[in-house]
Amino acid sequence: MLTIAYIGNGKSTNRYHLPFATKVAGIQIKTIYNRSLKDTWSPLEHVHYTTNLQDVLLDPAIQLVVVCTPASSHYEFAKACLEHGKHVLVEKPFCETSAQARELFALAKEKQLFIQCYQNRRFDSDFLTVQQVIESQVLGELLEVDMHFDYYRPEIPEQSTFSAIDSYLYGHGCHTIDQVLSYWGQPDAIHYDVRQLLGPGRMNDYFDIDFYYDRLKVSVKSSYFRLKERPSFVVYGKNGVFTKQSKDRQEADLKRFYMPTNEDFGLDRPEHYGILTYLDHNGEPQEKAIPSQTGDYSRIYEGVYQSIVHGAPKVVKDEETILLMEILESGIKGLN
Repeated sequence: MLTIAYIGNGKSTNRYHLPFATKVAGIQIKTIYNRSLKDTWSPLEHVHYTTNLQDVLLDPAIQLVVVCTPASSHYEFAKACLEHGKHVLVEKPFCETSAQARELFALAKEKQLFIQCYQNRRFDSDFLTVQQVIESQVLGELLEVDMHFDYYRPEIPEQSTFSAIDSYLYGHGCHTIDQVLSYWGQPDAIHYDVRQLLGPGRMNDYFDIDFYYDRLKVSVKSSYFRLKERPSFVVYGKNGVFTKQSKDRQEADLKRFYMPTNEDFGLDRPEHYGILTYLDHNGEPQEKAIPSQTGDYSRIYEGVYQSIVHGAPKVVKDEETILLMEILESGIKGLN
């Protein structure tokens, strides 16, 4: 068994971690630490809830600690766990700077411990479906990919002042930029357009970042002011285009407390399928819906289990996390 403790008992732990960790055979959850136990989340049976961090750090039975606290405290908690001989899984964004990331990876290596960022959106159904379409080669040579992660939540930037770690780029760019790096690798060049739409001193609430790979351009675009969301993915090739309008449905189901124990959890219905438009072998235009791949965030936990227990390579490589942190730092530079 891989015995786990959590630092933090809020939305992240209860919505995006526990439902998926508990799906993996060989994982048991022993302890959840939080500064206060006045949370509204239903407690898990046989789990010890505590306000004493030492119950996590000094318990020899706990092998892996998952850090699910506000991003500004990720570095502090991750370092403390490593110093106490614990493997660590850290929510995204991993930390505040690439220098902190390098320090944590170096410390883990020195102590022969595992540490990794929780990049669950590598297992979004829309992203997995896009990979399937690309690899089918029906689009021909890939030319351009547009990725969007939009909200209409004006109250958030309207009530917030500037902070790098709490910026939209750090909070949501860590999703889509990681997807880009995980599939296409390190780009040849990057162009940044990162803004404070409400003016200086206000929250970063918009970004548009272009990644260049030879002739291919991959664009990641997000805004808090999109009353009508743009498509999640639009993929252009010489021979066609694939458009996926809606995002992965795991988050939508979790928000209404429809859990992964349900067989149809997170599954797209036909009206959510992406549309592939392409030229057939006779040069005639064809159009068809592409059934979505199944997204499953528990695959991150399965990967963590395999890495710690069986020595398998990490799902999220250290160098990918460091590069992501460098990109976030570069993108937010100059804003204040």
